[in-house]
Parts: sequence; C-alpha cells; structure tokens
Amino acid sequence: MNDEPKQEQVEAPGEELPGPFIPLKTAEMPERTKSFWKLAGPGAVLVGLSIGAGELIVWPQIAAEYGGTMMWAAGLGLFMQLWVNFEAARWTVATGESAFSGFARLWSGFAWVFIALTIVGWIGPGWARASGAALKALLVGPEGFGSDTFWTCVTFVFVAIMLFGPKLVYTGMERGIELLIIIVVIGLISVAIATSTADTWRELGGGLLNFGHIEEGMRVKKFFGAIVFAGAGGTANLFYCYYLRDKHVGMGARLPALINPFRGRQEKAVQAGFTYDDSNPENRRRFRDWFSYIRRDQLLFFFGLNAVTMFLFIIGSLAVLRPAGIIPESGTLVYDQSQVLGSVWGETGRIIFLMVGVATLFSTQLALIDGCARSLSDIIHFNFPRARKRGLSWWYVLIAAGWMIIGALVIYMLETGGIGSLPFFFEVAFIGGIAMAIYVPLLLYMNLKKLPKSARPGIVHTSFTALVGLAYIVFAVWSIVEEIGSRL
Repeated sequence: MNDEPKQEQVEAPGEELPGPFIPLKTAEMPERTKSFWKLAGPGAVLVGLSIGAGELIVWPQIAAEYGGTMMWAAGLGLFMQLWVNFEAARWTVATGESAFSGFARLWSGFAWVFIALTIVGWIGPGWARASGAALKALLVGPEGFGSDTFWTCVTFVFVAIMLFGPKLVYTGMERGIELLIIIVVIGLISVAIATSTADTWRELGGGLLNFGHIEEGMRVKKFFGAIVFAGAGGTANLFYCYYLRDKHVGMGARLPALINPFRGRQEKAVQAGFTYDDSNPENRRRFRDWFSYIRRDQLLFFFGLNAVTMFLFIIGSLAVLRPAGIIPESGTLVYDQSQVLGSVWGETGRIIFLMVGVATLFSTQLALIDGCARSLSDIIHFNFPRARKRGLSWWYVLIAAGWMIIGALVIYMLETGGIGSLPFFFEVAFIGGIAMAIYVPLLLYMNLKKLPKSARPGIVHTSFTALVGLAYIVFAVWSIVEEIGSRL
C-alpha cells in the first residue's frame, strides 16, 4: 500500500494563467501496470476519515441510548455512500480532475457553494477536540494536566508533522492512517472478544434485520445525521478524488501529485484535466480496467473494512455502555467505555480502548484537515485565475495551517463557555446531509452528460445513485420541515 507514486510535471508557478473552464484535453487513457495491492491505499485513507465520526461517536452513542434496534440504518448509510464514492471516482478516473472541478464546469457558482459547504460543514473542530480529550485520558487521565485546548494543540502538532514531513503530502497521509487503522482493528477485536456475548451479537443482528424501525423519540434530523455519518459523510466522500489522483489512478497519472513546498518545488499549475478518444477500443478497455480497481478498492476497504470497524464499535457500546446505563457525551465516550471495560478486563483493557480511541479520532482529524485544505485549495486554484500566481501547494499549506489555528481558537471559546461537543456532531452531520442532497444528483448528471460514453454509469449505477440522491433530498427536506415546525 505504501508504493510511492512518481512525481511528474514539477515546476514553480509562473505568470497568471487563463480563466477556468478550459476544455478537457484529449489524451490516451494510461495503462494500469501495477497490481491491486500496489495501488491500494485511497480506500483505506477514506476509511480513516470515516471511523472517527459515525463509528466511534454517533452510532455507539445511539446504541448506548436506544440499543441495537436501529442498526439497519447504519448499514444502509454505508451502502448508500458506496455508490456516491463510485461516481466521484468515475469522474476522476476519466478526467484526472476532482468532482469539485466537474461541478464548476456545470456552473461557475458551484465554486462558492462548495467553498461555503466545506467551511460551514467542517470548520468546527469537534474531532480535534475529541482526539485531544482521548489523548489526555490515555496519558494523564480526564482530570489530569492541561485543558482541552492544550491537548488539541498537541494533536495539531502531530498533524502538521505528518502532513508537512514527507515530500509527497499523500505519502504521510496513507502511511499514517494505515498504521492507525491496524491499531484500531486489533484493539476492537480484542475488546469484542473480552466483552461481547451471544446476546450482544443477537441484538446487533436483530437490529440489522429490523429494517425501517425508528425508535420513538428519535428526531428525523438526528436520524438523518446518523445515516450521513455511517461512513465519511458530507463533502468528505469527495476527498477520495484527491487520493486517487495522487496515487496516479486513471487520468490522474497525467496530473502532478501535491508536493510539500517545504521539501520540493511547487507543482505545475493545473489548468484542466483530460478526456480520451472513445472510438479507440484500447481507451475503453483501460477505463474498464481502472474502474474494476475502483470497485475492488471500495468494496474491500470502504464498505468491508468500514462495516467491520463500525459494527465492532457498536458491539462495544452494546456490551459495555448499554448495560451500565451510560449515555456519554462525545468528549467522555472513549474514557467512559474504557473505564467500564477496565472493570471487566483490567488495566490492560482500559489502555487498549484508550489507544483505539486516540487512533480512531486522530485518523479522522488528520484526514479532515488534509481533505478540507485540498478541496478548498483546489476549488480556489481552478476557479480563480489570480490565485494561480501561487502554486497549489502554497494554498494547501496556508489553508491547512489556518484551519488548525482557527480550530484551536474555536475550541478555546467553546471550552471557556462550557459548551460540549455531542450536539455539534449531529449538527455537522445534518449540514453534511444537505451537502450530499445537493451534490449526489450533480455527480450523476455530470457523469452522464460530460464523460465519454464508455465511461458513463450503466443502468445499475445510475439507478442506485439516483435512489441514493433522492433519499438524501427527501431526508434533507423532511429534516428542515421538522426543524422549522419545532421552532414555530
């Protein structure tokens, strides 16, 4: 998984470049020469982004409060996002561009729409705060030295080292998150063995088969947010485009990977992606081969590995928190569960779960900062010609550093105001659901209308993506109506 892609087309940025919406250039679809395991990594990075939101916080909290009766919705949410990821990847494999660039080709105003959705959806540093709290609990205990702000800043330092240490930004991301996922999986299996019973697994299985059941008292808005966070959620699913491009998948091989400006020259400004001659059967075969890789990557890592980690976290909540009657806040969920686990399995169990919590939350914190910086710098660089006076990596570093500074300030204000984080997670999930209600139909339209015929989604992908988009729209409208009604 750690096979580092070669860097191409590297040079310092030059004079101001022309405006956006330059037609896609025509080029041959690159041949896939590496095995699946040599290319593996993008799906795993997306798992690292997913596990700290719905898997560790939202769904275990729901399981602790309501039991396992609604677990079918967690599986459904993950299945829905699988089709979203397929279509985001389709655009990048066929063009080398991110989905955000494709949206801007439909309408220039989408640049501002997705800048706003990214900032509003992710600027709140809930994962960073939870990551800092878990690290504090592991090292000094929840009542030990240092404030939330201090320990969050410690995690930001580690994020900066991992993002700005390697020459290729993606390299630090992939290697770091793969290690964290290994820690999470081993730890969760240990926890499940130590705490679960046959009754626990029957409760989970019954909830998976209990399709359509929603517990009384569960608001539509909260339920919608939980479905959104059964996976990456919000604009985070679109970060997959960048991981594929930096791994040189499909037409992404023709675009430069993101270079760390502290370690190398800035990459050549990218004005447009590529398309291929659809009359050439070799191009069609190569695209099918690349998309076969995408299906395997998503089914094995995003769907398969996500399902394993998510349901293991839920098992832990059903086995540990639910029987004890503990419905924790997000900031104490990891510590509460580790304490109860410690009473069952001793100090070793407590430490193992704290390590799992730190690895889970930090992987999401790392991937979110990277993904938000990538998407914002990409949108700015693609849509605003004056921004191209600076290299893409310059904007990336500026935004990533600013994101962490703002995050620390926001956490300080929340902490001094005595404001917790759990309601924040559900609000962020709701905003992410609104974003998905907007962009999933756009993805499908864009791929059906703008790609070569052989790259367009077939009847199965079209049908499932259309149903998923409709579901997000219905839930978003329903949630908004419910919210307005509750305030009247």
